Order: sequence, then C-alpha cells, then structure tokens
Amino acid sequence: MFKVRFVLITGYSGAGKSRALQSFEDLGYFCMDNLPPALIPKFAELCIQSEGRINRVALVCDIRGGELFSGLFEALDRLEEMGFHYEILFLEATEETLVRRYKETRRRHPLSERGTVLESINEEKNLLEEMRGKADVIIDTSELEPADLKAKIYLLYSPGEMEKSFLISVLSFGYKYGLPLDADLVFDLRFLPNPHYVNSLKELDGHEQQVKDYIFMWGITHRFLQKMTDLVEFLLPCYIKEGKPQLTIALGCTGGKHRSVALSEELGRFLANKSYRVRVDHRDIKKV
Repeated sequence: MFKVRFVLITGYSGAGKSRALQSFEDLGYFCMDNLPPALIPKFAELCIQSEGRINRVALVCDIRGGELFSGLFEALDRLEEMGFHYEILFLEATEETLVRRYKETRRRHPLSERGTVLESINEEKNLLEEMRGKADVIIDTSELEPADLKAKIYLLYSPGEMEKSFLISVLSFGYKYGLPLDADLVFDLRFLPNPHYVNSLKELDGHEQQVKDYIFMWGITHRFLQKMTDLVEFLLPCYIKEGKPQLTIALGCTGGKHRSVALSEELGRFLANKSYRVRVDHRDIKKV
C-alpha cells in the first residue's frame, strides 16, 4: 500500500484552522475543509487508489459539521481498521483570545444559537475535550502571528521546506516603461555609467560581454553590487521567517536593456550560489 501522510486538523473555532490549512496547501498537501467525518474513510480509500499521486493530505474537520461531527471517532476507528495511519493537529487558544478574535471579525460562533460567545466557546471546549486528548500535536495560537503559525507547521510537518520552497524572482526593467507592480524590493541603477551613450554598445544588451566589461570597469559598480548583495543576503532569512513564499527583486535602469540586465544576472548568480531558488527575467530588454 502506498504511504500517505494524513493530517486531520481540528480544534477550537477561531484558533486558526483555516490559516493552518493554507500553510499545508503551500507545502503541497491535498487540502479539504469541513469534510463530513463519514466521508473520511472513503476519501482515504481514494488516496490509496491514487497509487502515490495523492501522498500528503490535510483535512479540517470541526464543530461546524454539527451533528455529523459526532461521527468523527467512528471514522477514525475505521481508518485504524484499514491500517491507515493518521495524525491529529489540534489548534487552541485562550478564552480571551477567542472572544477578542470573534469581536474583531464580527463572525458568529458555530454554536452561537445556544448562548453568548463565551458560553459557546466553553461548550465547544467540552465537546472537543476527548479529541484534544487524542491529538498528536497541540498548538496554542494565542500569541502567534499568522507567519509564526505557518513557521511552526513547516517545522513540524516539513522541516526545511520553507527555505526550499522560497522563490526569488530577479527582474530587470526600464523606468521609462514604468515600475513593476509586483516588485518587493526595487534598486535604481540610473546612477551607473550608461552604455547607451557608447556607440559600439548602444544596440547591444546586458548579456553581451562588451557591455558587461564596460559596466564593471567602474569602481562604483563593484561597490554598489557588494552593498546590494550584502543587504539582500541579510533580508532573505527575515522574509523566509515571516512566511513569505516568494520575493521579487527589481533592478531598473533607464531603458531596461543594459545596466539592469547585467546586474540582474550577477545578482541571480550570487543567489544561486547561496542555494536559493532563483529566476531571472528581463521585462523590457526587447523594447526599443
């Protein structure tokens, strides 16, 4: 039988189950929200029949299912009879935190028809007490920002994946054609000597050795490149820790053909040598 990593996410309403599911989705898990417990064994069978195509699954099953939720233990017993291994991730938070989140979002608690928000929270705690005791992992999200929760999930369920999945896009562009809308960091290279004003280089681009030789013959270019790479190398672990999946670094010159192209290629090589996933694109290199 093909091995499937099967994570059941449950816990208190407002504790961050939707955020957690998004993190699993970013990790490449097949994700489903609010699946009725009776369908869990059938879904497990489909995973097995996929012959490895579905090998990592995360499901959210919680009190929103109403009366159907009471069948969760029966569904888990059925998984065990099938010899199907599963893990339970239970998310919780303090009463004060849950009440505050409901007041901030102005959403109704799934049990709100039975009393106040606090009464609903306490009733849910009683209903989930046995499930909490069965959990493999319990995360208290009271003091966690969304990025902190994501980092915890990555660490627990796919160590090192955050760094491996982080993608850096290095983009050259010309200011005369406008700033890239999706850029996170922008470096303006228009202070560097411009090959456009050298007749033999004007029609070439930043890939050509003659153009690169001209750009890097100036000491200011090397000083800038050193300072830029130092800054980028410092910032990248901070962005990864914050849970950012992708970063776009844009380097611009006047036309996006010479200076920005050459230095984008240099930055791309630098990052690749540091074992980052990097893609280099040149938005305006073909424009006149």
